[in-house]
Amino acid sequence: MTISDSASSKPKRPTWFWIVAGLGLAWNVFGLVQFAGSLTSTPDSLMEAGMTAEQAAVMKGYPIWMTIAFAIGTLGGTIGCCLLLLRSKYSIPVFWISLVAYVVLYVGDYTEGVFAALGPPQVIILTIVVAIAGALLALSHFFGIAESAQ
Repeated sequence: MTISDSASSKPKRPTWFWIVAGLGLAWNVFGLVQFAGSLTSTPDSLMEAGMTAEQAAVMKGYPIWMTIAFAIGTLGGTIGCCLLLLRSKYSIPVFWISLVAYVVLYVGDYTEGVFAALGPPQVIILTIVVAIAGALLALSHFFGIAESAQ
C-alpha cells in the first residue's frame, strides 16, 4: 500500500463538512482574539467600550481559573478544528477538553456574577459558545473521525 492509497482510503466528506469545519476554525480564531483582548483590557478600556464601572470591575475581577478555562476553551477549539480539517482522530479528545473548559467558564460566569452584571446578552453569547463547541464535537463523532483516521 502506498501513501496515496492510504490517504484515499478515508471516506470522502461532503462539501458542507469542510464549510462547517472551516467556519468552526474561523469562529475559534475569533475566540482567540477575544481572549487576547481580555488579557490586555483595562477597566478604562472596557468602560470606553460601553460597560459600566461595575461591569468592568466584574470582568477584570475574574478568578484565574476562569481565565484558564477561557484559554483552554478557545485554544482547544482552534486546535480541534485544525485536527478536524485534517480528519485526525485526536480532534475528539481536544474538542472534549474545549467543551469542558467552556462549561467551567459558564459555571464561573454564573457563580462569579458575570451573568448578573452583564445580563441576558452574556448568557446568550456563552450559551452559543458552548453549543458550537458541542456541535463541533458531534461533527467529529458523526463523521467517524476516530474510526476512519486510524
